[in-house]
Amino acid sequence: MDAVKQQLLNGETSLGVEFGSTRIKAVLLADSGALIAAGNFDWENDLVDGVWTYPMEKVVLGLQTAYAALKAQVVSEYGVTLAKIGSVGISAMMHGYLPFDKNDRLLTPFRTWRNTITAAAAQKLTEELHFNIPQRWSVAHLEQAIMNGEPHVKDIAFLTTLSGYIHYLLTGRRVLGVGDASGMFPIDSETNDYCEEMVQKYDSLHRNDGFPWKLRDILPQVLVAGEPAGELTAAGARLLDPAGDLLPGAPCCPPEGDAGTGMTATNSILPKTGNVSAGTSVFAMLVLEKALGDVYTEIDMVTTPDGKPVAMVHCNNCTSDIDAYVKLFAGTLDAFGCSVKKGAIYDMLYHKALCADKDAGGVVTYNLFSGEPVLELEEGRPMLVRTPKAAFTLENLCRSLVYSSFAALKVGMDILTEKEHVSIEKLLGHGGLFKTEGVAQSLMASALNVPVAVMASAAEGGAWGIAILAQYLRKKAPRETLPAYLENRVFKDAEVRVKQPDAADRAGFDAYLEKYRLGLKAAAAANQIV
Repeated sequence: MDAVKQQLLNGETSLGVEFGSTRIKAVLLADSGALIAAGNFDWENDLVDGVWTYPMEKVVLGLQTAYAALKAQVVSEYGVTLAKIGSVGISAMMHGYLPFDKNDRLLTPFRTWRNTITAAAAQKLTEELHFNIPQRWSVAHLEQAIMNGEPHVKDIAFLTTLSGYIHYLLTGRRVLGVGDASGMFPIDSETNDYCEEMVQKYDSLHRNDGFPWKLRDILPQVLVAGEPAGELTAAGARLLDPAGDLLPGAPCCPPEGDAGTGMTATNSILPKTGNVSAGTSVFAMLVLEKALGDVYTEIDMVTTPDGKPVAMVHCNNCTSDIDAYVKLFAGTLDAFGCSVKKGAIYDMLYHKALCADKDAGGVVTYNLFSGEPVLELEEGRPMLVRTPKAAFTLENLCRSLVYSSFAALKVGMDILTEKEHVSIEKLLGHGGLFKTEGVAQSLMASALNVPVAVMASAAEGGAWGIAILAQYLRKKAPRETLPAYLENRVFKDAEVRVKQPDAADRAGFDAYLEKYRLGLKAAAAANQIV
């Protein structure tokens, strides 16, 4: 207690804030990497005029609310009013579209990663660049805006992601970590910068369009982990802490996307390592030994925070349907006058899944709240399908919900393992799906046929990961690489719990997935239901 209190007074701490899909989380770490305090702010995306978005006023409100809760916890537990912070890191959902004019005015509502409105642009750029450009990527949104003839395009002075925008508010620097930048435009891992050949190809596509900018003029500067990305300005400190207690001057690490912070939080930086982040969306990141042999629209090529090439299978839908059923169960219990905490309902759901038939008894659910490019679905409609003879029990419903949360992920992973023969020693899991110990972890290991590990730190997720990257900026030795720092300092004594694939569960999931695939035509037809 005394040692932590002294670190708080001396400013020997690391602050990480991550803007997730449903929660903004701030964490403060001691020099050991241990959690000192945390604060949260819940938010939800809105579908406005066919576009998934978040209001920008909630970005600032959420940042301030999460920090204020963290600050209050520090006062309560240590008797210290937080004034000095050693280093700061910002992370957020990757991709999306945030274009600003020369006066820092946002030109469109924030178009998030969840949108599937850029299919034509993504296909065009994939063909032109011979590199998979997913619909979520910033350049796909930019190209679609051009193809749509949107008048704001000519006024763009700066294009960034959510993490880059918040970092700019706090530091005045228009920069981005290489991992997040790799969700804007393809990265050359030899230079850790945007691929110059592709930049020139892109500019040549629009040389006669009369825009006053070229691509590099509007993209943020790319930085790798450990490089300084500015300092917390006086205005930034006041934005973060309107009470005025926080002093400016804290060094800031490059802002990163949730994929990069997930890799950091699970020590999945070296080749042949990988991780699965499972929350509102689910994605698997596999650090490659060599480039893939072909271009796949189901596979994104991104990078680690230190610039190594990564194959990413990203699916838009994961736990949203589970969340919906938990609300339904809570409402049912409430109708009977039973007060049960939501966390207990989640635990019940996951544990019941372990007691179910291996194939979920013929109960199939589709967790499709939004479109799913991996499954070639433009829009989402959550569904539950069962035959009249299906064993429609609570246990089978729960297992079906868990299976559905990573069914699309399995489709993408099969490309890497079966077509490209990518070697995976194990996957590190983190995110909300893994909060109930052992359940989703065990079922996912069997479904993907690879050991799945979870670390004790995984519950803190990306906020903890970006705080570690901020700590790395401040504490790394000369020429100490990020993998070495993580292995030798952060995870040296980490507790890791591993679940191996189970043959019976694997056969059950395979049978479930066969039915799931057969029903995808029905899922597509359900999009006609308004």
